[in-house]
Amino acid sequence: MRWLDRLIRSVRPGVEHPSAPTPAPEPSPSIAEQMAAALAAAQAGDHAAALAIWGPLAQAGVARAQSNVGACFAEGLGVDRDPALAARWLGLAADACDPVGQRNLAALYFRGDGVERDDRRAAALYRAAAEQGDAAAQDMLSWMLVEDGGITFDPVEALRWAHLAADQGVAQAMTRLGMLYHDALGADRDPVEAARWWHRAADRGEPDAQSMLGAAYHLGAGVARDPVVALAWLLRGSAGGSALAGRFLGPARAALDPTGIAEAERLARVPLPEAPP
Repeated sequence: MRWLDRLIRSVRPGVEHPSAPTPAPEPSPSIAEQMAAALAAAQAGDHAAALAIWGPLAQAGVARAQSNVGACFAEGLGVDRDPALAARWLGLAADACDPVGQRNLAALYFRGDGVERDDRRAAALYRAAAEQGDAAAQDMLSWMLVEDGGITFDPVEALRWAHLAADQGVAQAMTRLGMLYHDALGADRDPVEAARWWHRAADRGEPDAQSMLGAAYHLGAGVARDPVVALAWLLRGSAGGSALAGRFLGPARAALDPTGIAEAERLARVPLPEAPP
């Protein structure tokens, strides 16, 4: 695996490499084809084969390849896990303004993994990626603006970024929108809008949204009260690992007779219309 030795040496201290890489030119068809082949190998679970393609491209300055190499070192995919080496490769990608590299490097700073934890640095990287349209970065930045104490609390901005991420199909952002409208953070309190966003996320299989939607149906908050539907959603949320369901499961069961409970359990097993396979 000579390519791996070169890949590791190329960002080790003492080996000359540009401190800030020159952005790669627009990918030629051959580079695009290589990247597509590497992605197909990674999606098939063969990360070693993917790295054999990404490695030389990363050394040549292709920012997305650098980002993918960094992600593999961060997660131990096809190589031994090495957070410090991951940070080096992701730093090159981030310096070249690759949004995936910025987002993945932000995650290392947020966790303190391979680098010293720095929430403000993480937020700045998430914002840089979010401004380029990266949905996952938009979602995480929204979360940090209302949930984490390391950066400025700004629910209006959190709402804006959550909307942008939700528009790209991020179910967690939809759940957060429901919470923001429910708690009057960044907008006036709107139980109907909260329930609408929870429903969209719940249909995609997001457990916390399922729990909150179940609670809304149990209480009649933003939707018409429906004890059977309430229990069905709460059962889905609980099965998905949401701790939010626990508070309402007992009262929701107590509101139904055995026939109603059986119907709720049946509904909870019906495949969701938009859940991933």
